Amino acid sequence: MSKSPLDKNLSRKEFFKLAILGAGGFIAAGLGGVGLTYFLSPAFKQKKEDWVDLGPVGDIAEGNPVKLDYIQRQVDGWMTVEGRSSVWILREGLTVTAYNPHCTHLGCAYRWDENLNEFLCPCHSGVYDKQGKVLSGPPPRALDRYQAKIEEGRLYILPGDKTV
Repeated sequence: MSKSPLDKNLSRKEFFKLAILGAGGFIAAGLGGVGLTYFLSPAFKQKKEDWVDLGPVGDIAEGNPVKLDYIQRQVDGWMTVEGRSSVWILREGLTVTAYNPHCTHLGCAYRWDENLNEFLCPCHSGVYDKQGKVLSGPPPRALDRYQAKIEEGRLYILPGDKTV
């Protein structure tokens, strides 16, 4: 007949064996829980909106699109990655429109031609008007836009969130 752990005739050797196994299990569970929480915590963090400050809205010329460069910071797990990017801003009165700087056809960078009053994409001759609508060429849709807002006289965009 085998002895149960609760048996009163537990030998000293078996007692220490159970005590060490119990203490080891307790320590492993504690450290494992802390380690598991550390590695899984970024997955449970709520994504906050990363609005980018482009500066005073009064510094942006009115009427013609202007290309502005900025540094975008993205949190990737435990690292913050910085990258340079740009945006086309059209300011007309109190209305500000922020265009993604890539053509909707193949993602090429386009430019503003002030003489023609059009956005021109050099890759496949895509042409857009000032409001981002396709005038000619292969682009399947209008230019993508970013959300933009003005707070306390400063212009902010949300580059990760494209809208049409």
